Amino acid sequence: MDKLKYSADAMLAEPDNFSQGFPHDLFSRLRRDMPVCWSEWSGGSGFWSLTKYEDVGFAGGNPAIFSSATENGGHRIFEEQDLGVAQSGVDTENAVGIPFISRDPPLHINQRLPVMKSVSPDRLNDMKHRIRERVRLLIHEARKLENIELVESLSAPIPIKTLLELLDMPASYEGKLFEWTNALIGEDDPDFRRSPDYMAKISGEIATYFGGLREERMGSDRADIVTVLSTDKNGDVVPFKDFIANIFLILVGGNETTRNSISGAIRAFSLFPEQWQILKENPQLIASAVNEIVRWVSPVMHMRRTVMEDVSIRDVTLKKGDKVLLWYPAANRDADIWQNPDAFDISRPIIKHRAFGAGTHLCVGSRLAELQIAIFLEEFLQHCDSFEVNGEISRIRSNFISGMKTLPLKVKWQSID
Repeated sequence: MDKLKYSADAMLAEPDNFSQGFPHDLFSRLRRDMPVCWSEWSGGSGFWSLTKYEDVGFAGGNPAIFSSATENGGHRIFEEQDLGVAQSGVDTENAVGIPFISRDPPLHINQRLPVMKSVSPDRLNDMKHRIRERVRLLIHEARKLENIELVESLSAPIPIKTLLELLDMPASYEGKLFEWTNALIGEDDPDFRRSPDYMAKISGEIATYFGGLREERMGSDRADIVTVLSTDKNGDVVPFKDFIANIFLILVGGNETTRNSISGAIRAFSLFPEQWQILKENPQLIASAVNEIVRWVSPVMHMRRTVMEDVSIRDVTLKKGDKVLLWYPAANRDADIWQNPDAFDISRPIIKHRAFGAGTHLCVGSRLAELQIAIFLEEFLQHCDSFEVNGEISRIRSNFISGMKTLPLKVKWQSID
């Protein structure tokens, strides 16, 4: 395969390419002119990119051809068999094993199914009123100020508090959980991952704390995620290293999608203020608004797969062993699927986006994320008349997570009768 023929002009995965958010203009050109393209990467071996909706769905839905398994490279752009799932720089062989997201079926399903029970429709229905009460309290505090920092005051605490409930952890661990999750996703951001020694400290804290909880709860009939992650669907004990890797996964997945979707939602409404007014006048559009928010934001930018046999996509042959990145924000702006895809339009008909992935690896907590975003919108609508960004937005330095560290807002709160 002549990769030069299909090479992108830019090295697509360099973190600095995303300093102003996802580079949609670049990926729009790629979708049009070179939807399957090759890119080099300064952090390791080069990769193929898939940028079209159907192609991302095809790869995500065929794990026999497109592997997520660590032994084949894993689900991240770097080589997980060498660096571990968190690219932590610590002795990963002894500290952290393999999470279920970095397994192929059937091992993937064996460990995924118990987690699905923890976020079942019945469980979410039971949690709904507690999530709402927590959101109301946060908004009540935020209302005391005209100028707020959204991430600190609302979008970060909402999923962290939900994680505390899912993991059955005391409220006093909220700050520590926030620090842990930031470190796990911040491999390219010096504010989040200060040094290898710091990351080793974080990994050790997580392993020690959750290892203790696992020992206390093993064999009980509790429904918290620590307990259900301790055994697979057959009741067999999950090895400790893999249990810790799954905890890493839950800490990231249970926080970042919701946090960055809420922040991204407010940013989208600030860019398209007429959409906020439409939602205020038509709150029945909450469900379609949530779907549009996650499509438009696409908080996880890519997942990686490794080709297990030669396969052709759009007349480009990908060879066995090649690395492939599935770019979700690009797939979610595909004009073959959505009219005027760059616009933020909460009235769109609901079409299944790719922000939560596709196939067997579809995000296990997607319904919980949608529930939290919906509750936030419902409550924020009742208290907020209008808002505007009134300061500099600080973004996470990452080629993986599309998110903001700060989002300063000036809010016009509705008066309380």
